[in-house]
Amino acid sequence: MAQTDTSFVSPHTGVGSLPIAEPVSIALRESSTPSPSAASASDTLDFSGNKVPTDQLPAESSDLHERLPALATLNDFIGEAPAWLISAALHMIVLIVFGLLLITTREPVGILLQLQPSDTTGEDLEAGDLDMPLDFDDPLLDEIASAEPQALAEFAETETIPIESIPTLATGLEPSSEPIRMSLSGREAGMKASLLAAYGGTAATQDAVAEGLEWLKRNQGGDGLWNLKGKFADGVNSNNPEAATGMALIAFQGAGYTPLSDPKDPHTRVVTKAWYALLKRQDQDGNFFSTGRSTGRLYTQAICTIALCELYGMTRDEEYRAPAQLAVDYCASVQGPEGGWQYYPNVGGDLSVTGWFVMALQSARMAGLDVPSETLERIGGFLDLVTLDGGSQYSYRPGQGKRMSMTAEGLLCRQYLGWSHDDRRLTRGADLLNKNLPSWKGTRDSYYWYYASQVCHHMEGKHWRTWNDRMKVVLPAHQVAKGRERGSWDPTGDKGKAYGGRLYVTCLSIYMLEVYYRHLPIYKTELLSGQ
Repeated sequence: MAQTDTSFVSPHTGVGSLPIAEPVSIALRESSTPSPSAASASDTLDFSGNKVPTDQLPAESSDLHERLPALATLNDFIGEAPAWLISAALHMIVLIVFGLLLITTREPVGILLQLQPSDTTGEDLEAGDLDMPLDFDDPLLDEIASAEPQALAEFAETETIPIESIPTLATGLEPSSEPIRMSLSGREAGMKASLLAAYGGTAATQDAVAEGLEWLKRNQGGDGLWNLKGKFADGVNSNNPEAATGMALIAFQGAGYTPLSDPKDPHTRVVTKAWYALLKRQDQDGNFFSTGRSTGRLYTQAICTIALCELYGMTRDEEYRAPAQLAVDYCASVQGPEGGWQYYPNVGGDLSVTGWFVMALQSARMAGLDVPSETLERIGGFLDLVTLDGGSQYSYRPGQGKRMSMTAEGLLCRQYLGWSHDDRRLTRGADLLNKNLPSWKGTRDSYYWYYASQVCHHMEGKHWRTWNDRMKVVLPAHQVAKGRERGSWDPTGDKGKAYGGRLYVTCLSIYMLEVYYRHLPIYKTELLSGQ
């Protein structure tokens, strides 16, 4: 097993190393070692059964020898005392002992609660701002019904934030504003608790996120990076450490972890080491891609830009602003002539790559970075080229047929670029997504699920309830529960297995289960109306 490198240069503190706790080793003692019971009465033992040196004993223990002359004097006094005095003293001691026994053996006072019908009706309990009905006939519910709500325990004493005070996410082409900058604040503890309750997150979804992050932590390389090939099952032939690391960081940051998080939390060390390694991969133009399939070049750039813009938006650390802005500028500079992006700089466009860049630019706006308005305007022109069914469905490239994954991706782009909540094209598209819910039967498409989850989450209401009722059951129920790959999702049967493998599918699954709080809602109409 390769030894993990525990030293790294922190972006904030320079060259250094974080202290690593020594493992606690428990060994069987040799038979010649005296047991605690065999130890001398004068020996003092610690909790491990080891003798404590006499020079480490408290002062009152060593003072015992100085008090021995006084005890000898007391013994002489008892021997010379009259019999009646000794008898009276003994009777007094017996009375005191009986009194103590009576006090300590009294029956404890208890409170008896009785449940019985009442003539008056009390107030109904409210389940939350959103009613999330469950299909109790779904057999998958049985698989998670016994799950302990451990992950939600961290929010049990967290003060929630009133839903009315949560801003909506400004969209469209206007310059970045305060609501956009606040859109990453859902990852903060109080806001996270409110959004989880409002949008139907459960203990099972949070447990699944926690297990997924643990799997990622275990598979981080000694250099701080991840890669798509990995040492895990179902990797792919292409490493592409930059894309893999960007995807892993998005998962950790979605749960609220940054290099400025609690230094005692192991996940803080994970993201700190990863960011130090990844930022060294960015070149002077802002580009991150260096190795892997050439067709992954701009995918890699968009993914790393999303992660970096989120990092700056969450921390407001000026050290990250310059590289984040440089990455955004590179994204704008490689936009194709049709307004989209494809595999290589400044050529054509396809909706798959373009969708990642829309997310990157939106993340930049969320962080308050500069995004050229012309770049955003040209994206709308490209989306028009891949529009079908009047705008409710989309194709991969202009002139091609509709695809569910591209429809979800196209609709999300339209939401971020300013379509209103009640736009007929958007509602018709969301209706179609609700007819194609996540299922583990047959061929799966985590890529489609990822984009559809975001679209329906922003739509809220019936579209979100229908989608979430299925997603929040299916994903936790099919997470690997034991063995080396515990916490991941098996890519077998998923369209993403061939080009992304286990790490890719696992990251997308984590993103979906973080959807409740990763980004603030765009519209927030249903929450405010109480529906």
